[in-house]
Amino acid sequence: MLVLVINSGSSSLKYQVRETGTDEILLAGLVERIGGPEVPDHAAALETVQEHLHGVLGERQIEAVGHRVVHGGERFAEPVLITHEIVRAIERLAPLAPLHNPAAALGIRALLEKWPKLPQVAVFDTAFHRTMPEYAWRYAVPDDLYKRHGVRRYGFHGTSHDYVAGKAAELLGIERQRFRAVIAHLGNGASITAIRQGKSIDTSMGYTPLEGLVMGTRSGDLDASIVTQLVIRGEYTAEQMDHILNQDSGLKGLSGENDMRSVVETASQGDDGAELALEVAAYRLQKYIGGYHVAVGGAQAIVFTAGIGENGWLFRQRVVGGLGALGVKLDEMSNVERSKQPRVISAPESAIPVLVVPTDEESEIAAQTAALATAQQ
Repeated sequence: MLVLVINSGSSSLKYQVRETGTDEILLAGLVERIGGPEVPDHAAALETVQEHLHGVLGERQIEAVGHRVVHGGERFAEPVLITHEIVRAIERLAPLAPLHNPAAALGIRALLEKWPKLPQVAVFDTAFHRTMPEYAWRYAVPDDLYKRHGVRRYGFHGTSHDYVAGKAAELLGIERQRFRAVIAHLGNGASITAIRQGKSIDTSMGYTPLEGLVMGTRSGDLDASIVTQLVIRGEYTAEQMDHILNQDSGLKGLSGENDMRSVVETASQGDDGAELALEVAAYRLQKYIGGYHVAVGGAQAIVFTAGIGENGWLFRQRVVGGLGALGVKLDEMSNVERSKQPRVISAPESAIPVLVVPTDEESEIAAQTAALATAQQ
């Protein structure tokens, strides 16, 4: 099936066409500066997309559209065919993902207007984590906060974790439904997921993507009283604290740089702030790996993915170097190797295989879209 994958941002629209039978990428592109004079809205962006489609595909027709939607709340545990009511539901979840869901809804509405008869599917980042048991997703706060305001752990990067779990199990020759793993999705945003029986049973991101690991600009875990005390004392407004923790913290807060490559380079030159940033980020990840190893009942694999996870061999080396208590050991040559293929980078004597598995969220969205669209025919 020929599937158009759409990732709508407030000022950009990323797109890709996949042939799901072969997983071939037929074309890909990005429309930027939506809202400006040249591309006033998402409908105008789609005109650019259509021109590109016609130029590459000729008379071949798109058969379905898959939309990446960040937050599905508690309602959406799997991909759904899009209707106007579904779009309204996505918009109602905007308070949980104010930077993402409204933009996704704009892209969806523009496509529904342009191609009303084309099957369209919403694939949610949070859906994969709906298999978490309640004891993992509950916060120890008054029940009213959950029932009235939806305060609970949702998790993110689910489409990536789902895809990588399947590829990792396949690489090791383990049936997906028997697979136990710890998967670290490490990019500017980072999360780690505990996989048991091929499903998510815990993940580091929570009510929002702020919780968990040290990220490029996000703090990850911290004492909530830091926020309340600074606001109560009048040092910062709630909005200022939100900005600090999401935009000025993490690697950037500790080193002044949010790009891991820059932090590693600066640390190699003897910069104390950069070295501390790497130590803090690696230590936080090591703690999560150890905890999730216990949670899954003994991991059959530790998997690195996404930009840093796939390419940051020095950071992988630093992280795995602290896992000696688990009997984990890297093969130095395999770790340094550059490849776009899933591979094992641990030494033969390592108690747990360590893998690098490149993620491909568009492939997973296209596959889930095709499966649902086909089932509805």
